[in-house]
Amino acid sequence: MAMTLDDRIAQFRQMTIDDPENELAYFRLGQLLMEADQHGEAIGAFRKTLMIAPQFSKVFQLLAECELKQDRRDDAVRTLLEGYRTADARGDRVPRDAMGEMLKSLGEAIPESPKKERKGTGGGFSCKRPMCYYGDDAVGLTTPPLPDEIGQRIVAEICMDCWNEWLKDMSIKVINELRLDLSLEAHQQEYDKQLRRFLGFEETPAGD
Repeated sequence: MAMTLDDRIAQFRQMTIDDPENELAYFRLGQLLMEADQHGEAIGAFRKTLMIAPQFSKVFQLLAECELKQDRRDDAVRTLLEGYRTADARGDRVPRDAMGEMLKSLGEAIPESPKKERKGTGGGFSCKRPMCYYGDDAVGLTTPPLPDEIGQRIVAEICMDCWNEWLKDMSIKVINELRLDLSLEAHQQEYDKQLRRFLGFEETPAGD
């Protein structure tokens, strides 16, 4: 039987209890709470995400959307200004532009981009993962890490540091916290879904 929205909220709420430093669990919990129109609780989940991962620029956008739903315009403007600057500094163009449009719709000026030298790894690779620390100054992978279409996308869009973070840390957390047995097809599909979410590949079905 398919999990209900309440079931999924409970699942990710438990994940945040089991691992209080799991920013992806808080992020996904916030998304699900938004889907359930529980915007007040979603604000708390997104703020916790930013405490753990302050460079996760997409979270600012969703947090501001929730604050607007709660008629907290001033809070939303502050969130958008900080989020826009964060996304701009990292080269996260999609959330930056979305937050820019939100600021304009609220009658606020878009911050100017500062002229400064980026301090990254010096690799010059532009990582597309929203939470990548190095953004557009990362080091890319030299070969696809998986022998399929997703592997080709990873080598084109994801840096070495983000892939290693998944492989050596987050994948283990996902398997342990969701109690996955990768010999089972349904569990492998869940693992793949969590991988796509971690990497920021958001073309997963709406019901996932």
